[in-house]
Amino acid sequence: MDSIPEPSPKPGHVVRVLKGRDAGKYCVIVKVLNERFVEIADGDKRKFDRAKRKNLNHLEIQPFISNEVKNSIYETGKVTNGKLRFAISKFLDEQVSDQRKGESIDG
Repeated sequence: MDSIPEPSPKPGHVVRVLKGRDAGKYCVIVKVLNERFVEIADGDKRKFDRAKRKNLNHLEIQPFISNEVKNSIYETGKVTNGKLRFAISKFLDEQVSDQRKGESIDG
């Protein structure tokens, strides 16, 4: 019953919301509150200054960290909503291109 451990959440991690009103949407972790809760924002509906507090059990952490968001938060303590939107679109573009590569290899 060994399960793969979830990566520890850090600012800049892209996550997929599993529960709640935003289920299925992608957001970026902007602040780690404790071992159980984080604040997330997407830069569009959920802006940085009105970040949503979410339980980590309701999020799926993706294996992608946005360096732009991470560096901005560590340097200034905040990030622009444009950088959040850019990070999510960059992640989704990479995910789509990876799926296309898999399709061309398989068939």
